[in-house]
Amino acid sequence: MAVYQIVEMGAPVLREKALEVKTVNTNIRKLLDNMLDTMYAADGVGLAAPQIGVSKRVIVVDVGHGPIELVNPVILEQYGEATDSEGCLSIPGVTGEVTRAARVRVQGLNRQGVLTEIQGEGLLARALQHEIDHLEGVLFVDRASKTQKSK
Repeated sequence: MAVYQIVEMGAPVLREKALEVKTVNTNIRKLLDNMLDTMYAADGVGLAAPQIGVSKRVIVVDVGHGPIELVNPVILEQYGEATDSEGCLSIPGVTGEVTRAARVRVQGLNRQGVLTEIQGEGLLARALQHEIDHLEGVLFVDRASKTQKSK
């Protein structure tokens, strides 16, 4: 297991569309483990592979109910609307007000390569959308109505 350096805004990998994972294998499981270690070490609630410089469609999220790992995640449905403050490990010291779907249904592969579905609302829905945005090269500041330096 390893803790990676999180790349910051300005790194080209954060603006690229991440590549689809063809097979969930030992390397992808190791990537998931390292991403979780990195996310927890940085006190984050989510991390996408591009944030550690890896252009793969892989995310991890933990909003306090245990880790969620998704490979090639896709938002199937989204409902409602909610605006809240967001930050990002790749944009330290900045927060912004972002409007996102209040509830989502997301599908992706788990660490065994089995298709799985996650439904989330509140912070979980927000975190899933935020991390999936990273896979498209979109940062929260692109969606924020206003940003500010955090204290």
